[in-house]
Amino acid sequence: PVIPCVVSEWSVWSGCAEPCKTTYRVRRRHVIQEPRNGGEECPPLEERAGCVEYWTQQGTECKQSLIPALITTGGFGKARKKRSAADGNERAGYCVEFQLVAITPGCLQSQHSYTHWMQYLREGHTVCVECQHPALDSRSLHCYGDGSGSKKTQLLHWQAVGNPRCKGTWKRIRQLDTCSCPSVHSFLFI
Repeated sequence: PVIPCVVSEWSVWSGCAEPCKTTYRVRRRHVIQEPRNGGEECPPLEERAGCVEYWTQQGTECKQSLIPALITTGGFGKARKKRSAADGNERAGYCVEFQLVAITPGCLQSQHSYTHWMQYLREGHTVCVECQHPALDSRSLHCYGDGSGSKKTQLLHWQAVGNPRCKGTWKRIRQLDTCSCPSVHSFLFI
């Protein structure tokens, strides 16, 4: 008989590969039953996702200038808020406005549906990035990469989650304690 491949459930996600830089985390599954007699082939056994660890293994905070802000579409925040409210960990957040200075061409070259939001990243535009739980660090009470403490003219780095070729620089304009980001140019810190 035809026997398809059978794989295990995914493992839990690993920690970030390295602290203080944009890197990745991994989850794996293993083959329980190899396919036989023309059965369906096995799916991928490893997945990677972007991540940043903002604390060294010694427990000290990473230098802000070394870390790009990791961002995703603002639409992701609705699901995030529902999960946070459900477990009672909702903390007040804030928003930061940035002016986009430079953007890599990779932001426009991705074909995946989950990266369509990157088309709204344009040089010269002002974007609004929300800092909310769980990206809001409980120790420092800010989101990493938010540019707090930077000079007005300082170029800060950002990177889009889901497309490692989509990154760029921006300048911090101001922090808003009450978020009212327009939906098109609204993003989230990860």
